[in-house]
Amino acid sequence: MQSDLSEELATAERAAREAGSTIMAMFGKEYHIEEKSKGNPVTAADFAANHKIQEIIQGRFPHDAWLSEESKDDLKRLSASRVWVIDPIDGTKEFIEGIPQFAVSIGLAIDSRPVLGVVYNPAQEKFYKAAAGLGATLNGQPIRVSQRAEVAGAALLVSRSEPRKRFQPFADLCRVQPIGSIAFRLALVAGGEGNGTLTFRSLREWDVCAGVAIVEQAGGIVIDGEGERLTFNRRDTFCRGMVAANPPLARSLHAMLTKALAGKLEPEPPR
Repeated sequence: MQSDLSEELATAERAAREAGSTIMAMFGKEYHIEEKSKGNPVTAADFAANHKIQEIIQGRFPHDAWLSEESKDDLKRLSASRVWVIDPIDGTKEFIEGIPQFAVSIGLAIDSRPVLGVVYNPAQEKFYKAAAGLGATLNGQPIRVSQRAEVAGAALLVSRSEPRKRFQPFADLCRVQPIGSIAFRLALVAGGEGNGTLTFRSLREWDVCAGVAIVEQAGGIVIDGEGERLTFNRRDTFCRGMVAANPPLARSLHAMLTKALAGKLEPEPPR
């Protein structure tokens, strides 16, 4: 694995900032909205941000593979060691509703592991970045996950769109706070602005790659519904269920999630 990712991180930061400027130029304004499928909106801002990110990253690393929510999937990526995993706007529904809980998400996976991540919420001016060997930062300041090990009293960040009744076992013990973008939720957990996050639903690799890298570089872990660490650049791009926190809290939350799931996972509604 490449040991020095400083150039990749600088390129990802530039791409995210330029995409963020593109997005904010349209935020709260009139723009074209389509539905890729029922309940799955996409806007002119998604496409414009995707184009800007691809232009910058592939311009600098033309031989790397590419996986983005807003690009046609080229399965040649499966034979590549390095793949950029992109969601130009994670939280499109929040963007459309004028809720500042969306983010640009740029991840890099090498040999299936997330080694670099940038999550940028331009509406809140929060810029998270991390890379293996370089740690994790928020607006240039080092961040670490919360060290709270107890579930009781923990601050748990959850999806705005998942049924609240699903979280009742957790709400009985935790302070549950709905937040839009999963990429942004993961970044918040990495920065200790929430003790953990979890979902009952299946996510896509592009939703979480960057956030997983940031959580891991901030001292946390992210595990799927089976309790396994997430891997990337797979043919099946779904991550089925997810928990993120510091290691002891993540394992406790996962045990509760497993009991609540009873073998049933729902698809994550596109954001």
